[in-house]
Amino acid sequence: MSQDVKAGMPDERARHIMRVLVEQFIRDGQPVGSRTLSRASGLSLSPATIRNVMADLEEYGLITAPHTSAGRVPTPKGYRLFVDSLVKFEMPDGAQIAELQQLLGGDRAVDSRTVVEAASDALSALTSLAGLVTLPRQPHVTLRQIEFLPISERRVLAILVTNDSEVENRILNMERDYGPDELRRAANYINEHFSGHEISAVRARVLDELKATRESMNQLMIDTVSFAQRALQGDAADPAFVMKGQTQLMNYAELTDIERLKQLFEAFNQQREILGLLDRSIAADGVQIFIGEESGYDMLDNCSVVTSPYKVDDEIVGVLGVIGPTRMAYERVIPIVDVTARMVGAALNQGH
Repeated sequence: MSQDVKAGMPDERARHIMRVLVEQFIRDGQPVGSRTLSRASGLSLSPATIRNVMADLEEYGLITAPHTSAGRVPTPKGYRLFVDSLVKFEMPDGAQIAELQQLLGGDRAVDSRTVVEAASDALSALTSLAGLVTLPRQPHVTLRQIEFLPISERRVLAILVTNDSEVENRILNMERDYGPDELRRAANYINEHFSGHEISAVRARVLDELKATRESMNQLMIDTVSFAQRALQGDAADPAFVMKGQTQLMNYAELTDIERLKQLFEAFNQQREILGLLDRSIAADGVQIFIGEESGYDMLDNCSVVTSPYKVDDEIVGVLGVIGPTRMAYERVIPIVDVTARMVGAALNQGH
């Protein structure tokens, strides 16, 4: 074994062969043998010499031999070395950039939900993986107007207008039925006293009023505070994300195990674990790559997640990325995720 490998780092020749092996495996999906590497490496090395280098790489934990083949495949540790120091990035070409810009609204100002939906679609289309984008967090959310509409038994639709033009609908489950007049009086009171204030401050004031003795309030106040408390709660909760192209994952042999797919799709539906991973991404600047077990979630052990935060007014407000097998085309995927994050930020700043 070479001295560099023994010291914990493959030498230059071994790193070159490692890069070729990973690229070959990503492209073909088949374990890579010494003869293939001898031809593809561009080095004048015999298969026997290649086998010795592969033995070094295997001892270092970068590649492994599937029990059904004499060839080798990268381990998660091998992929980590590849993306950290060996990958040769392929930037999106002009046509892809133009397509992405058009999907995100071109020169038109579009609302944040439209941008997020388009970005998720574009990520999936350009990478053939599952694309996901969180809805942008708004650290300063100002209440402009609220309306309440009865929709069914004990259920009320709250329509919130925040900041300049953001509209959000929330369904409230109440203890009794309310008539249109009662709902209008409650909305008028909230609009008169709270319009123009940040929702976080409004919620704090409402909670203070809820702690007050109910004997000191008339029924209108009790109902109004109840409406406000339910309508305004949760705006600071974890943001939802939009995910497109989940079925793309079924095209990869390593992800076709039915039980594993069920666990993965269940995680997508519940969102909790994925949001936990995205929260770790939003706290870091730049592209983040989680390979296999690095995510910390069992259902993603055979997957890689590539993410990047996006910004509005130089402040990180969300994160986007892709989920796919560890055998993904990192050289293409990483730049696409990075460029998409920048373009999403630009599109949202334009409509800001």
